[in-house]
Amino acid sequence: MRTFVAFRSISCAAEALDAPASAAKTEMRTSTFPISDESARRGTAAIPKTSYFVAAVVKAGVFLTIVALVAAPAAAGSDRVALNASDVRLAVAASGAQALLTYRQGGKTRHTLVWGAINALAPSESVPQVRFRIDWTGGWATYGHTTWRQFDNACLPYDGPALTGLLAACKAPDGSYWAVQRWQPNLPHRGFPVYKAGQGDWEIDVSHWTGPLAQLELYSDWAFDGQVHNIFGRLTYGGAPVHGFHTVKGTGAPQDRYGRSLYIDTLDSAYGPGWKRETSIVFRKPTGVFCYSFWPTHDVSLPGRAARPAGHGKAYRLEVVGPGVTPNLVATAADPGPWNPDDQTKVAYEQRMKALQLQLSQGDAFCPTQT
Repeated sequence: MRTFVAFRSISCAAEALDAPASAAKTEMRTSTFPISDESARRGTAAIPKTSYFVAAVVKAGVFLTIVALVAAPAAAGSDRVALNASDVRLAVAASGAQALLTYRQGGKTRHTLVWGAINALAPSESVPQVRFRIDWTGGWATYGHTTWRQFDNACLPYDGPALTGLLAACKAPDGSYWAVQRWQPNLPHRGFPVYKAGQGDWEIDVSHWTGPLAQLELYSDWAFDGQVHNIFGRLTYGGAPVHGFHTVKGTGAPQDRYGRSLYIDTLDSAYGPGWKRETSIVFRKPTGVFCYSFWPTHDVSLPGRAARPAGHGKAYRLEVVGPGVTPNLVATAADPGPWNPDDQTKVAYEQRMKALQLQLSQGDAFCPTQT
């Protein structure tokens, strides 16, 4: 019997992923299995009698592994639930503590439950950052049966802050907010065109929060006596700097859930018209600041370490995954134009920006040297 249950569970998990859609109501980013006895018998029939207990344990282990895979929390912040999804709808429980996302992905309708986290914690090496629990089976992996069909949507009209890349959002009865956003984190650097699968993917992130969002600052000027165009800024949440504690060797990506990468885009640059991805770097410990100068490069992330010109443009855009499970953020700034040491207006502006960069980066080992 134990083996029979294990096989039914495995089959049900697989079928739940492909469950048909119900006619659910949609709201934009603020507010929008049967198992046959024969198949079960086929599952147990292959087990030799002498191995019955061992097989039962092994298959139960397989079942637990599958549940762990489909219900494990995502490893991103604001938390990714899907890639390249369409027709995204958002429903929120009356308690405000759980959300249901319904969307199309890979030609199928999916139902994903999200719960267990709100807002963000200040950086700590001893206390883990908050993270969602995510069930991509519509409730089966968590409750033993699908619950999305009976999910009562208590979404109220969204009246929160404007959000970038918004697909759906709502206000919950408890006053908290849920939102679903999309963005492209994997674009090639230095304005290089997409050259392999996955680089143009749209990531779908969900967030849950109360109160003010994180504050993303972006400024532009010049550096090194006007040799290059420069940007700098800071990310804070609740007045505290946002930063991680470790990065991945070789890539510089955050290695813990406190760390946040910032994705830099440049407008109408030497890479061509429109917005192009320049690069991605991290907010620095312990200040939460960043600084970046636009130099010609041979980027190691590109095929053949392709030579690329300096990517300064008419304007700059930062895209950032919010701390904890708070919403993704965007900030823009205009380029100050060509440096001219004889233009006193530009000289005065550069003096102010240099002083601001030094002020924001007090306690940082790198950015004070990049003015």
